[in-house]
Amino acid sequence: MAGERLVGAVWRKSSYSSGNSQCVEVAFAGEAVGVRDSKDRSGPVLVFEAREWAAFVGGVTGGEFDRM
Repeated sequence: MAGERLVGAVWRKSSYSSGNSQCVEVAFAGEAVGVRDSKDRSGPVLVFEAREWAAFVGGVTGGEFDRM
């Protein structure tokens, strides 16, 4: 299971989260980055390689998804 790579990782939400439970949480563990729904913490986890996550964050901060 992919989520096993994140056992013991610390999950966190954005400081911009409004507290309405409609957020995602992210955790970092070595070269793995996990993303999960904050409403369903025991549910599925998406796991990315650190380089994939860096490319995504670069696209977000670079405006690549602004027109979606």
